[in-house]
Amino acid sequence: SCFLRHARSRNYVSESEACKLESVPIDFGDYHPLKPITVTESKTKKMNRKGSTSSTSSSSSSSMMDPLSSVLDGTDPLSLFAAAADPVTTSATMDSTRKKRDKDDSSAVGSDFEPWSSKRGEILARYTTTEKLSIVSASFSRKATTTGSAVSEKVRTRLEELDDLEEGSQKELLNLTQQDYMNRIEELNQSLKDAWSSDQKVKALKIVIQCSKLLSDTTVIQFYPSKFVLITDILDTFGKLVYERILSMCVDNRVSLPDNFSPECVNDTAKETCLNWFFKIASIRELIPRFYVEAAILKCNKFLSKTGISECLPRLTSMIRGIGDPLVAVYARAYLCRVGMEVAPQLKESLNKNFFDFLLTFKQIHGDTVQNQLVVQRVEIPLYLTLYSPAIDWILRCIAYHAPEVLLTEMMERCKKLGNNALLLNSVMSAFRAEFIAARSMDFIGMIKECDESGFPKHLLFRSLGLNLALADPPENDRLQILNEAWKVITKLKNPQDYINCAEVWVEYTCRHFTKREVNTVLADVIKHMTPDRAFEDAYPQLQSIIQKVITYIYDFSLLFSVEKFLPFLDMFQKESVRVEVCKCIMESFIKHQQESTKDPVILNALLHICKTMHDSVNALTLEDEKRMLAALINGFIKMVSFGRDFEQQLSFYVEARSMFCNLEPVLVQLIHSVNQLAMETRKVMKGNHSRKTAAFVRACVAFCFITIPSLSSIFTRLNLYLHSGQVALANQCLSQADAFFKAAVSLVPEVPKMVNVDGKMRPSDAFLLEFLCNFFSTLLVVPDHPEQGVLFLVRGLLNVIQDYTWEDNSDDKVRIYTNVLHLLSAMTQEAYIYHVDKVDSNDTLYGGDSKFLAEINKLCETVIAQILDHLKTLGKEETLKRQSQLALYFFNTILAHGDLRNNKLNQLSVNLWNLAQKHGFADTKTMVKTLEYIKRRSKQPEMSHFTDLALRLPLQSRT
Repeated sequence: SCFLRHARSRNYVSESEACKLESVPIDFGDYHPLKPITVTESKTKKMNRKGSTSSTSSSSSSSMMDPLSSVLDGTDPLSLFAAAADPVTTSATMDSTRKKRDKDDSSAVGSDFEPWSSKRGEILARYTTTEKLSIVSASFSRKATTTGSAVSEKVRTRLEELDDLEEGSQKELLNLTQQDYMNRIEELNQSLKDAWSSDQKVKALKIVIQCSKLLSDTTVIQFYPSKFVLITDILDTFGKLVYERILSMCVDNRVSLPDNFSPECVNDTAKETCLNWFFKIASIRELIPRFYVEAAILKCNKFLSKTGISECLPRLTSMIRGIGDPLVAVYARAYLCRVGMEVAPQLKESLNKNFFDFLLTFKQIHGDTVQNQLVVQRVEIPLYLTLYSPAIDWILRCIAYHAPEVLLTEMMERCKKLGNNALLLNSVMSAFRAEFIAARSMDFIGMIKECDESGFPKHLLFRSLGLNLALADPPENDRLQILNEAWKVITKLKNPQDYINCAEVWVEYTCRHFTKREVNTVLADVIKHMTPDRAFEDAYPQLQSIIQKVITYIYDFSLLFSVEKFLPFLDMFQKESVRVEVCKCIMESFIKHQQESTKDPVILNALLHICKTMHDSVNALTLEDEKRMLAALINGFIKMVSFGRDFEQQLSFYVEARSMFCNLEPVLVQLIHSVNQLAMETRKVMKGNHSRKTAAFVRACVAFCFITIPSLSSIFTRLNLYLHSGQVALANQCLSQADAFFKAAVSLVPEVPKMVNVDGKMRPSDAFLLEFLCNFFSTLLVVPDHPEQGVLFLVRGLLNVIQDYTWEDNSDDKVRIYTNVLHLLSAMTQEAYIYHVDKVDSNDTLYGGDSKFLAEINKLCETVIAQILDHLKTLGKEETLKRQSQLALYFFNTILAHGDLRNNKLNQLSVNLWNLAQKHGFADTKTMVKTLEYIKRRSKQPEMSHFTDLALRLPLQSRT
């Protein structure tokens, strides 16, 4: 009881002044906290030579040079010896050199050149088949060779093995599905790597020859582009293995070749091996495997002569003329361009010759041989022509890379001479720079119109043109005419799939260059084409893409929703998952682009409808992440709605939102915060002096929160919102409503479970409860007592709840809470409280330091101290002595801060607690020393001389 009767009377203002940091004037001329610090390292070198004095050299650490390294040009002999002893290091060094070289080689072509790898997946996905495929597979058997055989014998055996492959040690695997075929090719790729790593070079070559032969087979013609992709992967692997093998033979004294080496740097062994590979390949009898395998190792010509590659390319280009099937030939040309761009991008002449050769043989496509083959395979001409696209696109892309305008214009003229062949025209538009195409849009439209419709569909040509116009702008005067010409063709398309593929591309052009009127017309046309027979159900990706493009270019939402056909367009998304995705896109765009809050009824109605769609998609199976994402989007919208000073309209909006989004807890939480904010804004406008009307409005806000909080499932969310809303009610002088919130919070505390879910993991709730109660105590200081309830009825109610709450056996949180209650009770005895709520009289004003009031506080205090001391006694067992020591010190500090230690009993209690903290050697000596120093410092302050005596009564015990 002595504690409260002798609670230290506080002058909070002077204490605050005393605790402030001393202000020191700073000259910012030479110092700024964000300025980088330059450290200068100072080294003293001691010279041992006779007669020399020690000299100090100062140098910045960043610019220090090691003199030995500079002399040795980076090659440290000791490191080289170590590397020689460690083969792993050697290979790692070579690997890193090789990677660097590969990187340098690839950088010969700039990063703006789209690599083949980006096309690969697209081709495999597009050119598929359900027909059965066959593959010729060699049965590889390793013939035993005697170790003593001469070199010539070994060579003869190898040649026989190659002949053996070509003459018939093969079996044909029939009736493979596409997936089986791809798996088999992957196995061959793996076999190639295995054979190479086990030094079976001839077997590796056999595999590559066998794979190359498959490229002459066009029995399942629609799969050919994908087959080309799979088999050239194997050829690329082979080319890389051979090149790296020869490169590894050029390492002299562990120094590998420089990046741009000349053939003179290559040793004879490496050259011999390289020639050997070219001779082996030259002896392959069939044209197609001979061409492909030589093209795969084209890069190896660098080891033989400077002009090797430039001599080989024209020869290989001419070899392709011997391939009879135009489809096989065009893919061979594509492979040569691919390799050529990789190893010698500067040799554009060969690439151009390659393409002109193709143009000369183009009429073969319409020859009898091809036509008969198509009849047998039941393939239509338009489908057959699309098989050429990947190859021609790639050849033209290589030619067009950094090509002068003159060359591109020449290409256009050549296409015209061929009677504006649609296939070529399409490839030109796919391969050439978008700026080049866009600048000549009207020329291209003219050429498209003149094209023969029978072979290659015109709508694909318009699609290719549209893709270019999405990337580059045509001349301003032509823009409307281009759109009209294109849309005339697009709108006549009968097949919904063809139509939507085209329309999707041209929507972007329309949004980019025209007003909402034209966009509305285009959307209306799409609705007209896609609604009959529910055609939209097969075109969701394209329709989604259209919405994405529209909201990318029209992100002013008042303008967007004034596009008459925008919302009817959304109605086509009838599959729920797609509909929700589209709604998410629109909301993300709104949150990203909407800078100012809005009250536009058109926007609000449309977005409420969109948010409602997202909310209604939530069910029992919806993942937590998905719910969180949807709630975040809806919350983003709610925060952007503002009716300005029309607070009643704002509250009506929140009430409507609550009824619409009741299944998403984070949205309800946001609405409670928003309504609390609304109440505080009202208070701000009225400067705290509510009129009858605003007082009623604030009470309506408070009522909204009071009836919404119980519907939340998370107990700590409810507790914190009760407290927060109670504080808002108190600030707005709604005292009985504030009491109701605080009572609700008190009655909820017993329901707090032992474990709570935090981010999907179960955690003990003690720490969260402790934090909440400390906040609650801080608020209770300023809550005035209710005239019809007893003194401190809320504090008593809370203490009863804490008393009855089942705490963990190994937890001391209850005592920590009681100690915090002492802080609160001590603050309540002061004549003037440390803080107040404006226009609310707290107990210091109501009771005016009345002795009965202080006596009530005193009784409470006795009870709390008794509870703390009882708990300290229960911790007297050996296993809990450490906890006893920590709590005793914690309680000692509370008395030190809040008690008046001039009182003997209180002084004695503090000494006892100090001794108890040290009694069993568990006290932290450093903490005890610092505490004692603090007491001695305080004793020098005015009216604190009694701390001197206290310090003398507090012994420091050694840990032993």
